[in-house]
Amino acid sequence: MDASTKKNLHAMSIAKAMIEGFNRHYQLIRHYGQQAKLLFEAGDWKGVHNAVSERIPSYDNRSNETARLLEEKYDTNSLDNDTWQQVKLHYISQLINHKQPELAETFFNSVCSRLLHRTYFHNDYIFARPAVSTEYILSDPPSYSSYYPQHRGLRQTMTQIVTDFDWRRPFEDLDRDIDCTLKAVNKFLGGWPKAESNLQIKVLYSAFYRNKAAYIFGKAINGHVETPFAVPVLHTADGKLVLDTILLDPSWIVLLFSLSRAYFMVDMEVPSGYVQFLLNMLPPNKPRSEIYTMLGLGKQGKTMFFRDLKDHLRHSEDKFIIAPGVLGMVMLVFTLPSYPYVFKIIRDQFAATKEVDHDTVKAKYMLVKKVDRVGRMADTLEFSLVALPKKRFSDELIEALRTHVPSLLEEDGDDLVIKHLYIERRMTPLNIYLDNATPEQIDHAVHEYGNAIRELAIANIFPGDMLWKNFGMTSYNRVVFYDYDEIEYMTDCNFRFIPEAPYPEMEMSGEPWYSVARNDVFPEEFGSFLLGSPKVRAAFLKYHRNLLTVEFWKDTQERIRSGYVEDFFPYPEDLRFCNMSRNE
Repeated sequence: MDASTKKNLHAMSIAKAMIEGFNRHYQLIRHYGQQAKLLFEAGDWKGVHNAVSERIPSYDNRSNETARLLEEKYDTNSLDNDTWQQVKLHYISQLINHKQPELAETFFNSVCSRLLHRTYFHNDYIFARPAVSTEYILSDPPSYSSYYPQHRGLRQTMTQIVTDFDWRRPFEDLDRDIDCTLKAVNKFLGGWPKAESNLQIKVLYSAFYRNKAAYIFGKAINGHVETPFAVPVLHTADGKLVLDTILLDPSWIVLLFSLSRAYFMVDMEVPSGYVQFLLNMLPPNKPRSEIYTMLGLGKQGKTMFFRDLKDHLRHSEDKFIIAPGVLGMVMLVFTLPSYPYVFKIIRDQFAATKEVDHDTVKAKYMLVKKVDRVGRMADTLEFSLVALPKKRFSDELIEALRTHVPSLLEEDGDDLVIKHLYIERRMTPLNIYLDNATPEQIDHAVHEYGNAIRELAIANIFPGDMLWKNFGMTSYNRVVFYDYDEIEYMTDCNFRFIPEAPYPEMEMSGEPWYSVARNDVFPEEFGSFLLGSPKVRAAFLKYHRNLLTVEFWKDTQERIRSGYVEDFFPYPEDLRFCNMSRNE
């Protein structure tokens, strides 16, 4: 056997080992999706939370495992460039009839990033661009099921849609819930379509599971009119199932996929089919990358996000600048005005008042991915070795990077390479929003701010630093928290009353007359640093006075410790069938 043939066989073996590594990974991802159905049926909400947390590191575990295998078995450190290119070509040949080719390409990139220097991160060696189409991949079972109401009537069809999910738990009253569904659809559409004989209903084959709910996603097609819908299915107190509502407005459906919420678990043989179906249901500005992320396929979301960012840079001219707002004491934050994201880098040195280190900050950001974000904490994309064109950075930002994050900055020719950063959706910092708000907007924002703190607490998260600057107002006028270096589990905090001063003069000293341990929290102090503005203070006391009391925080802790899992509805309460008049 000549050297060329040997090299080719070696490359083929490496490619085969890499695809086998990916297949092991995706088999586990599907297992989590299948387990989600069983956990939902059992009402095991703690198990649901644990499964979401366990799934997050599984990708890195498998890609690291595969990289180690290649190093040990195939001596990848000694491969020449031609062999690496052959590895990619052999890998592509294994994706022709693959069910998850886009995910497999990203897995290849992840393994290669552990074996190759970043100078190889272009399309000759990795998948800088996709090589295999995800269009029209056949799935068994299909990604969606089709129903035709003209064959059996609309009521029976809708009942069949629900029962086809085969949940091993009875409904409390499915006929009643179908009645409510039909009434809600009729009200939303302003009457039933006249061409009902042409009506077709498409429903994604697998339900989506998150927290205490299962979701049915689908769309009704009547001629050229398509009506998307989402139906959340919940447990009653005695463990029976109910249809909680039907969401028909795309602006409500898209909020189910907000990055401020926990990821879904869903069993998908062909994920691209599910993603395309959902994109056709949602408003056109929803990025494909965010759908992949919300389906628990975060690495694919990152891959697609970075491709979109590079494409945007090719078609824009503005420069990265320091983000408006109060400068952070832990993070250096910058943004690109034409792109709706912020980029956050951990500073080399923190302000003296911050009692955290780099590893702690990273651990806090990872914690946020694992907990139920209840729509109140921004998710982040974490990147390493990001090369961006130096000419697109303002002089002020370059100086700030060289001053505050030199250990994470490398200047390589025309590029700035940032060794570690977080990227998240841009919001208007709440302090800036309040400075420019009308009285009505202040009232809404303060109400939302208190609700965010309250809901995070119920979900076992204490924000730590609750200053207005650490919260943002989203485009949906919802307040979301985004500064995580001081967050703690509620159950790790010690909420205390401020003890009475032994002498009146001590209260005027400015120094505490009582000992304070690391996780001690004094809710009575919140007002002194949050409520300086009279307008803000009035709105806060109107809605959230009890957040300044020790009793609220201790009562919330007790509910968490008792094992109670609160319901959080990512849609308005007045849309729930239980709040509708049955005679509407």
